[in-house]
Amino acid sequence: MPEVAKLRSLIRWRPLRIDRPKLTLRLNLTPMTKLSILPDERSVALEIYLFQKDRDLSKLPLGRKQKGLLRESFAQDDKRDSIELTDGDRRLLVQRLDVAAKASGSETEMWRMKAVGIYDRCVALRCNRVQLIALGKQQPLSPFCEGFLLASYRFEKYLKEPSECFPEVLLAPGLSEEDHQELQSIAEAVSFSRDLINEPLQSLGATDLAERIRTKGTECGFTSEVFSKKKIESLKMGGILAVNRGSLDPPSFSILEWKPEKPINERPIVLVGKGVVYDTGGLSLKPTPGSMDSMKSDMSGAAAVAGAFVLAARQKLPVHLIGLIPATDNRPGVNAYTPGDIIDMYDGSTVEVLNTDAEGRMLLADALSYAKKYDPELVIDLATLTGSAAIAIGTKGLVAMGNAEKKEMDALVESGDKVHERVAVFPFWDDYKDMLRSPIADLKNIGGREAGAITAGKFLEHFTDYPFMHLDIAGPAFLQTKDGYRAQGGTGVGVRLLYQFLKDRK
Repeated sequence: MPEVAKLRSLIRWRPLRIDRPKLTLRLNLTPMTKLSILPDERSVALEIYLFQKDRDLSKLPLGRKQKGLLRESFAQDDKRDSIELTDGDRRLLVQRLDVAAKASGSETEMWRMKAVGIYDRCVALRCNRVQLIALGKQQPLSPFCEGFLLASYRFEKYLKEPSECFPEVLLAPGLSEEDHQELQSIAEAVSFSRDLINEPLQSLGATDLAERIRTKGTECGFTSEVFSKKKIESLKMGGILAVNRGSLDPPSFSILEWKPEKPINERPIVLVGKGVVYDTGGLSLKPTPGSMDSMKSDMSGAAAVAGAFVLAARQKLPVHLIGLIPATDNRPGVNAYTPGDIIDMYDGSTVEVLNTDAEGRMLLADALSYAKKYDPELVIDLATLTGSAAIAIGTKGLVAMGNAEKKEMDALVESGDKVHERVAVFPFWDDYKDMLRSPIADLKNIGGREAGAITAGKFLEHFTDYPFMHLDIAGPAFLQTKDGYRAQGGTGVGVRLLYQFLKDRK
């Protein structure tokens, strides 16, 4: 536009005066954007100014005439949300945040998504450092930074020439020390979860998964005990052992614990994550294209639980947590379990196997039975459990069901809305139990084509005697293409949801 061209010619840069905070925080993630409170005299590749109201533009470090032209340019085009200006090697980007939120998301989510476009612009310009300054209310700054950080994730461990541009975010005052710490913790936890999901089976078998989580726990402050195959056999965890029969590699069973000094809950909350590190379908073999080729992600539930523990420990949540992660791969080799087998489960129930590709529920059933020993206040499991859930709502949310009190599910839905990991609550009527009846065992491991996600949840409920919520994350756990700040590949869905749910708990 002519006004923009005129503005570029009129700009005279003034020193940006900001009170220098004494605090310095850095996010040591590789590869990922660094977050720090570090406005200083070093050159800034891109200065980003966020505003919501036109009057906020008066706070720009520009002359009156330049600010007037900026205001006029935004007023002439109400769909314009940013203007980028240059002066030699310096760049200024003014980003408006008062554009109406999308119908599918909240205002907070809109701020996260705005950050994605700016991050992509920074990468295109090869900016290695940016400065973020909120001209008006500071409220958008935290979700904006969250979106910027999450968008910066890359899994490039196996690339010969990985990306070089990961901008360092330099923040002007506006966020508290606590806000900065929380942002860093969120980015670290989600990154850890995504890394686990994206790692191929060749380097992340069941025992590798357990060891990586244990190592991270030592670093962050939560404990992790790992059961070997021999221990699992001694406990007679028949579901885990049945699925593992087709593999040359041993299974594992991890028990995580985060116990703060003064927890708000007398009885622990137990998080259970499905840890199928690779799923061929077993003898009920999956097709490769669009199915088996992404099945390294079938442990996304385990990754979400691990990430939630990282975040809980980093943020020192006052909630006593137990995590249970049963893990194995599901292969058709060796002495693989077969359709028609009857499996003795950990709790003494018998299960008729009609499909070996319904293996995740076999692992989870043993873990849910084991959870009874903790007399839990609430148990939540996360699993990429059924294609039915993905078909029902796609990648835009996750499916939930359970027998916990309505207030628990309502709180989960509210938490999902806050972090935009939205929850669709499915019915959980007892009628669905009838679809799991077997004439030769206590129940069968599939219920049929109809209501597949719900019958899978009902199968799991059989192994509980406590308040229980089941989250099927099959849709959003692993994406074929990038979706905003949700990376291609593993998304780490569930980490932020669980954290928000636990953080808001009274």
